[in-house]
This record gives sequence, structure tokens and C-alpha cells, in this order.
Amino acid sequence: MEGMIQVTYTILCSGDTNKEVSLEEILNNEKIAKLLKSEFSKGIRNIELLAQEKASIIFKTQKENFELVVSKNDFADIVELAEEDAKKYKRFKKGCDGIEIVNIITID
Repeated sequence: MEGMIQVTYTILCSGDTNKEVSLEEILNNEKIAKLLKSEFSKGIRNIELLAQEKASIIFKTQKENFELVVSKNDFADIVELAEEDAKKYKRFKKGCDGIEIVNIITID
């Protein structure tokens, strides 16, 4: 196979966060409900906060994406090549020891 593949990856660390909280759970928190009521409905009594749909908020560690271009022949070794690239450019910091493949694009 001829051609190249552009691989986008990110570094995984032990302190990374990826938590999903439902909107209903947020609105049921007394502190948040009081804050929302005081901010958006001053002077109005007997206000009830409701979530209409099953919406959620995701708390996720913001990550920097890195790119690597390899031959299509190296497709099976993409993870290893990305790890080598991260080591080469010293992207692994204390507590960071893995990678996550974010995207793969074929280039002519």
C-alpha cells in the first residue's frame, strides 16, 4: 500500500478526569439550586427547577493533541509509533505513561 496516514494522539495521565453528571443531579444540589434561583429569578417565590431532557455535563481534562505521519504499511504499529513519538519529543511527564489515539486520517 502506498500513501501516508496522519495519526492524532493525546497523552494519558493518572490525574485525568472524565466525569459525567446529569443535569437533574446538578439541579437537585441545594447550593446550585439556590444560586440559580437568586441569579435568574430575584424576588419571585415558589420556584421549582426542572430538567426537561436527559442532559448531562461532562467534566473532562483538557488535553493537547499531537500529530504523527506514518506510512500506510505501518497501520498495525500505530500505537507503538505514537508512543515512540511521545518519548522522542519528551511528552511523557510525571504520572503520564500512556497514549490515546484520537483520530486517523488517510493522506495521499
